[in-house]
Amino acid sequence: MPKVELHCHLIGSVRAETFAELARRHNLELPESPEVIYQNINSKPPDPDLYRDTRIPVPQGPAADEPETSYSLFQACSWVTQLLRSAEDLTRVTYEAFEAARQSNVRHLELFIDQLPVHLEYLGYTGYIEAMAGGIRLAEREFGMTGRLIAGIDRSKTGGDAVSWVQQVVNNPHPYLVGIGLDNLENAGPPERFTDAYQLAGRSGLGRTAHSSEHVPSALNTITCLDQLGCDRIDHGYYVLEDDDVVARLRREQTVFTVGCVTSRRSWRPWRRASIRAMIDAGLAVVPCSDDPGMFPNSLNNEYRILADQVGATAEQLRAMSLRAVEACWLPEQEKAVLRADVQAQIDAADKEFADTL
Repeated sequence: MPKVELHCHLIGSVRAETFAELARRHNLELPESPEVIYQNINSKPPDPDLYRDTRIPVPQGPAADEPETSYSLFQACSWVTQLLRSAEDLTRVTYEAFEAARQSNVRHLELFIDQLPVHLEYLGYTGYIEAMAGGIRLAEREFGMTGRLIAGIDRSKTGGDAVSWVQQVVNNPHPYLVGIGLDNLENAGPPERFTDAYQLAGRSGLGRTAHSSEHVPSALNTITCLDQLGCDRIDHGYYVLEDDDVVARLRREQTVFTVGCVTSRRSWRPWRRASIRAMIDAGLAVVPCSDDPGMFPNSLNNEYRILADQVGATAEQLRAMSLRAVEACWLPEQEKAVLRADVQAQIDAADKEFADTL
């Protein structure tokens, strides 16, 4: 089935073999090989007391498959980030993210990128964005895909820092950077801290999304993201299920949620899947995402398979998710129309092929 990926972090998509090559080149000492580190990524959940009374029970103990030595997702991302030292590195990892997504028949990919790291400031903002845009252009030519970038705001930083970052985006418009997002641990920064940055982005016509109701067991942050930040869609959002009135509103408005069955918190994976099942049953507009596919590891194909095999989504629901992602993407309308026709044609062809085999 053709797919559209709306929630994928560039750093989290870097391949283990690329990580290993860069570590050798720059003599970075690691406790184990990148392949083993990726296999053992297992972020520890926050204080379990925060999650004792949620509607869908959050597991309180470790997962059966937790490794003896665990590495947090943030530690792995930090290692990879410090190894990206040139425009060529950025172009390469962006291209490779699209190459991997192509294996899931992704037709359009929107990548979260981080604020310009200190060690890459010599590129300047424009050089930084253009390096990643170069990777997208290569993928578009070779794979017939489309792609865009989302400027991620680190919610552990200040609102002023976020405004400065968004001001750079606004002052230096680039056709491949089309929106902003709020990431890092939700507990680290409430969304209202970033109202000014989001309003600036909105006035400039940028798309807006935010990680919300993912780590804080409440629907309140999601309402803030919609009403105060003006978000077009929400990343994750599982804890909106804590409030029936909010669920009713989100169902009525068909707010799009990018959801992932796989997370670096291994003990939370059953809870994630049960939550997504409940969101589907509640009539919420969910769209699968791979999130950090290189590091989990994961793929959009895998997310769709889990939804079908473990969550119980029907073929009709999966097709609807694929088309919903088209409508929620941030391509210009003319390009979106081409994407819509492409995805619909592939779905129709697959349906016919399947029907002909019965």
